[in-house]
Amino acid sequence: MTSASMQTAAPEAVPVNSRPVNWRKVGIIVAFCAIPLTLLVVFTYLPFGQMVGFSFYRMKYIGVPKWVGLQNYAQIFTRPDILPSLKLSLYYMAGSVIHICLALYLATILSFRVVGGNLFKGLFFFPYLINGIAVGFIFKFFYTRGFIFDSVLQWCGFSLNSLPYWLKDQSINNWSLVGASVWRYMGQTMILFIGAIMSIDRSLYEAAEIDGANKFHEFRYIILPSIKTILVLNVILSVTGALSVFEIPFVITTGANGTGSYFVLMDRIAHTNQKVGLASAMAVVLLVVILVFALLQQIFFKFAFRNQDDGTKAARRRERRIRKGRNRVGVKAAPLVSLKRPGAAARTEGAD
Repeated sequence: MTSASMQTAAPEAVPVNSRPVNWRKVGIIVAFCAIPLTLLVVFTYLPFGQMVGFSFYRMKYIGVPKWVGLQNYAQIFTRPDILPSLKLSLYYMAGSVIHICLALYLATILSFRVVGGNLFKGLFFFPYLINGIAVGFIFKFFYTRGFIFDSVLQWCGFSLNSLPYWLKDQSINNWSLVGASVWRYMGQTMILFIGAIMSIDRSLYEAAEIDGANKFHEFRYIILPSIKTILVLNVILSVTGALSVFEIPFVITTGANGTGSYFVLMDRIAHTNQKVGLASAMAVVLLVVILVFALLQQIFFKFAFRNQDDGTKAARRRERRIRKGRNRVGVKAAPLVSLKRPGAAARTEGAD
């Protein structure tokens, strides 16, 4: 009886992994990962590292670079034209909020059965298929004095003399460019929202209708929490695009009359003024700003959706804690060295 109790109290033997390593599978995995990782390192990380190195030099495309340390970064915060150009991104951020709200509203409508829904989806998505340079030329003529936009407003009863110069008046020209940006990117954002909304289980809507929920309640408690990931992605893409906008102001106004964005000014400094080191420092600062905004957005959405958990995350956390506790107990009870295989231990017990 004593020996039996001792056998039951003894810790279980650690199983020995006798399964051989499939080196062929490992080689295939390494080979498939090596190609994209090599391309990523060669064409992304190495050029970025070289650009960071250029930011510490005063240099042109031709000539001997001169080490200046942090002087290029100091110029970014001391020159009177660089930081104001970064402030212009606030216009495009406001436009990104407008276009996300419109895209979410249209996606919520077009995700259900609507007469001509596919036609409207195609019409809204079509501007995103047009090249950015072509969009710039379209709106350049659209906003020109006396052309399309002014003609439409005159048909509505406005006088041409009472209308502003949409691309020259500094109180409104940036908003005109924001309108062009919203027109182009709203369709792409809407399609992403539609794909996320259509993946929601329809039984949730039926259960909500049985409980007496209206359409606003369905949007707030079913649609919005279910598309949280896509919403965060669209906001990050919109803010990143607002900070790095280039095509619209460059093509329509070439950055004149106070419309030169940060990227337009960076292009002018790098290619026209041949100040490669300063332009590289501007690119590094812009990357840091984008990362900070992305982190702030993650914190904001984590706080905004803190009460939208349906219980699955809490159950998963509880299950992980239980599993970790079991593994910790098993590690403490297991012997340091296993001298017997599990099969040998079984044969020994059978012989006894």
